[in-house]
Order: sequence, then C-alpha cells, then structure tokens
Amino acid sequence: MMGAAAVLALLAERGQTLAAAESLTGGLVAAELTSVPGASKVFRGSVTAYATTLKRDVLGVDGVLLAERGAVDPQVASQMAAGVRDVMGADWGLATTGVAGPDPQDGRPVGTVYVAVAGPAGAGKVAALRLNGDRGEIRRESVRSVLELLHEELRENARAQDTEQNGGN
Repeated sequence: MMGAAAVLALLAERGQTLAAAESLTGGLVAAELTSVPGASKVFRGSVTAYATTLKRDVLGVDGVLLAERGAVDPQVASQMAAGVRDVMGADWGLATTGVAGPDPQDGRPVGTVYVAVAGPAGAGKVAALRLNGDRGEIRRESVRSVLELLHEELRENARAQDTEQNGGN
C-alpha cells in the first residue's frame, strides 16, 4: 500500500512521529505501517483498544461519552487519536473505531466506521465512513482510509506552515 510509505516519508522529512489507536482494525494499521522499511524512525507504537474500558482507561476517552453513545462515534474516534498521541508522546495520532461485522453494534449498522487524526497545535479531523463488504474488506478499507486522512492532514498542515512563513500571502 502506497499510503503507509507516503505518510511515513512525509513524517520523516519533518522529523515528526506517529502513533495509532485501533479498535475494529485490531492492529492492521500498525502492521501496515511497520511493513515499510525504516518505519521505526517515525512510528512509535500503537494501542489496540478493542474493549471499551481500554478506550477510557488507556486512551482517556470520556467515560460518559462512551456510556451515552457507545464506542462507534466520531467524538470517540477523535478522543482516541488525541489520547494515543499523548500516551505515546507522538506528534500525530491515528484512530479507528467502527463495526466490521457480522453483527451491528451499539445500534450502528455493519460498515459504520470513524477514522480520526490528531496532530500538533490541535490539528485534527474525523471522517465518517459507510463501508460495504465482508469483515475483512471493511477492516482493510478502514486502514486505507485512516492513512489517507493522515496524508490529507499532513498536506494541509504543510500548506498552512508555508503560508505562515511567507507572511500570509
């Protein structure tokens, strides 16, 4: 997958680091990133917080939010990304949460996925996905989507820095 290599190269150029918080992907994001030679320069590690209590206790996701909305929620994804960034001491955090199937979860249909990115200076974004396919396809597409979201954020972040350095023009 070109996504992982491209993201790692951009981060390496900037001297920035990355960590991942995964739920439905169960370590696939970390596996994708670490399949790239030299990933250790950038990738600090990951937390596979499959259990809701781990999202709260390890990643610092708000317990009330989890109780009210369940783990499949855009705000949960956002807090997971910010939490793993803090826990791992990384510049950027990624997160995946959703329903891979075969059964619905927390009243959410199979294929409901939220991926999130948290970066320096409050940069962050969440994408809501409605994915089709079997469990494996949904998980693979979630990995691709979170890496793509990070790639977009890195490009936007670079443009914002260029604009600042050039006096806002």
